[in-house]
Amino acid sequence: MNRNGYQRRVDLAETLGSLVDKLTIKNIRLNNLRKKGSKKKIDIVQSQRKELIEEMNQFLARALKRKVKLKDEKVKLYKQPKVEEKILATLGALVDRLCQKNMQLWHLEDEARRSDVNDAYIGRIKRKIDITNLSRNDLIDRIDELLERKVKKSK
Repeated sequence: MNRNGYQRRVDLAETLGSLVDKLTIKNIRLNNLRKKGSKKKIDIVQSQRKELIEEMNQFLARALKRKVKLKDEKVKLYKQPKVEEKILATLGALVDRLCQKNMQLWHLEDEARRSDVNDAYIGRIKRKIDITNLSRNDLIDRIDELLERKVKKSK
């Protein structure tokens, strides 16, 4: 149960990649809140991080027992870009790169919210967001694929 008394569900189509993605975003949010000094919001995000870390631990325990779906089957309707992430092969490297992509997205989203620039500039930023988000989603999938391979090897 979380601090509000609600039961957390680990089996809601979450994967390790999606949980890691959420944690990196929580960490970015926490870092930004610390710069602004909002104690109440910091406490909320820290609590959310703690719950998410516990959810990840439960997911991994269930994954090792083969009691959870390790990855979502994806039907991608867009052309896969050739990205540098194709060479990443370890969980640490994938998580690190995913965190970098989420920080990049955070800054691009801030840039897209500017009111002192023209629409053409915003359009260029939105295109960069799309490309970065494709790479982010690829990294999430790669984390899930890596876990699936590791679990299969442990049989």
